[in-house]
Order: sequence, then C-alpha cells, then structure tokens
Amino acid sequence: MTACYSTTKLLDCQPLEGAQLSMPILKREADIYPEDLLVSPVALSHPWWAMYTLARQEKKLARELVKLQVPFYAPLIERRHRSPNGRLRTSYEPLFGNYVFVCGDEDLRYRTVCTGAVSRCLPIPMPQQLVVDLQQIRGLIKTAAPLSPESRLEPGQRVRVRNGPFAGYEGVIVRREKDVRLQVSVRFMEQGVSVSIEDCQADPI
Repeated sequence: MTACYSTTKLLDCQPLEGAQLSMPILKREADIYPEDLLVSPVALSHPWWAMYTLARQEKKLARELVKLQVPFYAPLIERRHRSPNGRLRTSYEPLFGNYVFVCGDEDLRYRTVCTGAVSRCLPIPMPQQLVVDLQQIRGLIKTAAPLSPESRLEPGQRVRVRNGPFAGYEGVIVRREKDVRLQVSVRFMEQGVSVSIEDCQADPI
C-alpha cells in the first residue's frame, strides 16, 4: 500500500485499481572517463588492463572509477524492448559482459582492484592495438546505427570500408542470408559488433 503522511489525503495517495505502476527509465551512465581518453596521449603511453568484474558489476565498477578518477572505457550499447504493457523501453547494456578496460599504471590498477568489484585483472599485451579497436567501437556506437553484439568472430576477409557513413572503418566481412555485415572487433577478446553495409563499399586489405 502506498505510504501516506496525512489521513485527509489518504484517497489521493491510493493507486487506482487496475493501474500499472511504471518503472523509471534509468539514464545512460558514463561508460568512459575522461571523455577524450581514447584520443589522448595517455591512451598510447600507459598500460591497459582488462578488468573482469563480478557478475553484473560493470556499471558499478564504472561509477567507482569515475569517483576515483581512474581512466577507463566500458562501452554501452542501446537496447530497445517492449515492457509487459507494450511500451517501448530503452536500456543501455555493456557490450562486453564483465569487462571494463582500465588505462593506467600499477597504482591505478591496484585502486581498481580494491573497489571490490573485480574478479581478476589481465594485462593487455598489445595496448596500442587495443586503443585502435576501442576507437572504432566507440565510433560505431556514436553513429547510432543498429548494432549487433558479436562474439568469437570467425575467420574471414579483412576489409576497409571505402565510402558511406562508415568510410575508413576496418573489419571482417560476414554474410548472414542476404545481409552483408562488417564486423568490428576488439582483437584481444575476439568480440565486437557488426553493422550492415553494402558489399560494394568495402575493399580487401
């Protein structure tokens, strides 16, 4: 029953019979700190760590890292679904489940682990390659194009898109029925996203 602080207002506080209480839509949380991390000199001059979080702790860790001012990127993608009452809802889900990428020295790594949200920490062997991959992932997310999460990418022809809204992006071409898609991945994890393109837009590299 809805709590009321005035008996004279009791009827006003009662929910109408049959009324459905809607859950609030959570705003998009920060998935990168600082905002220019991936294009800053810091990204190429410091080590990177793949922080594997406890179950469903990616956003919690991201909030803690913002407070601690620890540079990180944990990409979120938009998901749309219909609620039981038929309303279209928008949520933002981690692209890489349980992974948050942290940029920094041993001290920042230690502070991240001490948040209590990290299960294990993996050093990135080729950090510059990771930065390039993450730049592409972030760029695709910013286009607001419909993206499909991809995992365990299969071997295929690597291409560079020649023209169109995704000109300059590099990835692997895959076909699904009549749909031609460009897979852009983080090679360290063999995971990423794919976006639909025209076959004639891509050149082999």
